[in-house]
Amino acid sequence: MTRFSHFDNSGDVSMVDVTEKDKSFRIAKAEGFVKISQKVLSALGRGETPKGNVLTTAKIAGIQGAKRTADMIPLCHPLEISWVDIQLRVEKDQIRIEAVVKTKGATGVEMEALTAVSIAALTLYDMCKAIDKNITITGIRLIEKKGGKSDPLTDYRPRVGVIVLSDSIHAGEKEDRSGNILREGFKKVGCRVDHSVILPDGSGDLEKTVQSWISEGIELVITSGGTGVGPRDLTIPAMEKLFEARLPGVEQALHAYGQSQIKTAMLSRLAVGIIGNAIVICLPGSRGAAKDALTVLIPSIFHAYPVMHGKSH
Repeated sequence: MTRFSHFDNSGDVSMVDVTEKDKSFRIAKAEGFVKISQKVLSALGRGETPKGNVLTTAKIAGIQGAKRTADMIPLCHPLEISWVDIQLRVEKDQIRIEAVVKTKGATGVEMEALTAVSIAALTLYDMCKAIDKNITITGIRLIEKKGGKSDPLTDYRPRVGVIVLSDSIHAGEKEDRSGNILREGFKKVGCRVDHSVILPDGSGDLEKTVQSWISEGIELVITSGGTGVGPRDLTIPAMEKLFEARLPGVEQALHAYGQSQIKTAMLSRLAVGIIGNAIVICLPGSRGAAKDALTVLIPSIFHAYPVMHGKSH
């Protein structure tokens, strides 16, 4: 059964939780049209509308509407909008409105752009209704959206393998939670995750498993666990012996995001490197680390594969 994001488990309306989503640059454009008569068009041309400067007032109203969207639409998130612009163009029998809204946030600004157009259109109607009450508002729609996971750098999706390293999970004493999060997260965005295994901490099979998977065509190997400071945390030294190159930018991004969520993340080691045609990412074994990794890695990590295959950035 499909689970809708705006309903909770009881079926009541619910705001979408974007707490764990990474902030990114987002832009949305919307348009709409206000159909006017020649009588209104003539009044606009002469500057003789009863309520004053129609176009400037509508533009200001649209900007205000974008900024107040969350106050009017109950489940919209309040956003720190960085820029709004409204363009109004008088045409033969209509006024075309285009709104552009930008932000750097955890969710998109489509509703802000659509609200900006709607409020500008209603203001035009209000400013001109004394001349003609048959004005029509039409064609309000989203025409462009960029940013977030709906705007991926590439459509490429690597084959993924997940290795969980834990004595207690391997012995059946605890449930594998981080591995499940990683597997489901990558499947959700279209990756094949057909290799998965649970090994004890410090297992001598780790290196052999990784090399075997890569020879079979696995392109992204995620290990979960064995990255702490304990005597059995041996994942990093085992993988470092196999790395042909490191990806320090990915390591830094994972570390920075993890520490922004929980301070003790500074005590965990992690490593990211290239082995043959595959990327291997060694993560801490917690559920939080797995969720953080999905936020940081998807979709940016996928851009590495076309580049590794010889295509330009």
